[in-house]
Amino acid sequence: MDKWFNSKWFVRGISLAFAIMLYVFVAMEQAGTDNENKIFFPGASPQAETVENVPVDIRIDNEKYVVSGVPEFVNVTFEGTSTSILNATVRGRNFDVFVNLEGLGEGEHTVELQYENVPTELDATIDPSTIDVTIEERATKEFNVTVDILNEDQLPAGYELGEVTVNPGTVKITSSKSVIDQIGIVKAFINVAGLTESVEDQQVPVNVYDGQGNELRVRVEPENVSVSAEVDNPSKSVSVSVSTSGTLPEGYSLISIEPSIEEIEVFATSQILADIEEVTTEEIDLSEITESGTISVNLALPEGVQIPNVEQIDVAIELEQTRIIEAVTIEVENLADGQAISFVEPNEEQMSITVVGNEQDVSNLSADDFRLAIDVEGLDEGEHRVPVLIEGPDNITIDGEYEEILIEIT
Repeated sequence: MDKWFNSKWFVRGISLAFAIMLYVFVAMEQAGTDNENKIFFPGASPQAETVENVPVDIRIDNEKYVVSGVPEFVNVTFEGTSTSILNATVRGRNFDVFVNLEGLGEGEHTVELQYENVPTELDATIDPSTIDVTIEERATKEFNVTVDILNEDQLPAGYELGEVTVNPGTVKITSSKSVIDQIGIVKAFINVAGLTESVEDQQVPVNVYDGQGNELRVRVEPENVSVSAEVDNPSKSVSVSVSTSGTLPEGYSLISIEPSIEEIEVFATSQILADIEEVTTEEIDLSEITESGTISVNLALPEGVQIPNVEQIDVAIELEQTRIIEAVTIEVENLADGQAISFVEPNEEQMSITVVGNEQDVSNLSADDFRLAIDVEGLDEGEHRVPVLIEGPDNITIDGEYEEILIEIT
C-alpha cells in the first residue's frame, strides 16, 4: 500500500477520480434545482432555443436625437449545454437587447446589436446582428387635431350627427426635423355606426400622417384625446292624408274618408324634414270598397323617415249609396163609393223609386220601407193627373219614377 502512495501515477489517478466525482455531484445538484434528472458531462451536446419578438432598447440622448432604422423586435437564439439555465433564460426572458448609440453624432451609421444579463454558460446570437441607423436632431412642433367620422352613413334612419368637439384641440409631436416637416394631418377617429345616443369624452388615439396618407411613427403628447359627438333624432309634426286609387263601384259615391289622426310626429334628418309637410297612407283601392266603416292602413313613409311604434292608422270611410227599388205599390186614397180607378201612366199601380243616402242606411232598404199614395178625393169621372205622395225613412233622399201619374176614374 505504501508503494502505491509513493507512486505519482497512483496519486494522479486518485486525484482524477475525485475531480470526476466532484463534477458529477455539482451537476446533479444543479439539475435537481430545476427538477431535471440530467447529468452533464464534458463534451455533452449543446441545446439551442430561439426567442422571438425581443424588444430592442435604444441607448442615446433622447432629448437631443431621434433614431430611425432600429427594428422594434429581433429574434435571439441561445445555445448551451445546461438545459436548466437555457430554459430559465428563454422562459423568463431575463435578458436585454440594445443598440448603443452613445457618442455617435447625426448621420448614418452601421452598428451592432448587443445583449446583456445573459448567463455566461450560454452563447447568444441576435438576428439581425447589425443594422443601419440614421441619427437626426430631435424637433417638437404643435399641431391641430381634426376628428374623422367613420361610418356616418350607418347611423340609424332618422338620426344625424351634430356638433363634434375634441379636447385638447392641439398636440405636441416630437420626431426628427425631417419627419416633422413631412406631417400632413393629425387625426382622431370616432366610429358612429349604429349610434342612437351622443358620445361624451370618448378617449381615442391620435394618428399622424404625411401628405400621401402614410402613417408616421412619432411621439405624440398626449397620445389620446377626448372626443364628444352629438347624435340627434330630429322630429316635427305633420298632417296625415289618405291616398286612394281607382273608383267606387257603380251606385256608390264618397261622402268622406278621414284618418283617425290629423297630425303625427315624424323623425328624420333635418334635411329630410325640411321637405316634408305631410305623410300619406298607402293607397286605398276604392274599387274594392262597398260599405262604410273603418279600415287599418299602413303609412307610406318617405325613405329615411320613421314613426316609432306606429305602422298603421285607422281610416273612417263613409259612402253614399244610390239604389233603385222597383215595384213599390201606389196606394189610392179617398176614392168615392161607386167609383173605380185605372192607371194609365204607368199602366199598373206601382212604380220604381230611387233612394240616396248613407250606405249603412240604404243597403238594407226594401219596398216595404216606403209608402206611395195618390189622393183622388173629389175627382169626377175621366182622366186626371195626380201627384204621387212618397214617404220613407229619415235621412234618405227619395225620387219617384213619376212625380205625377195619369189615372182614369169611371
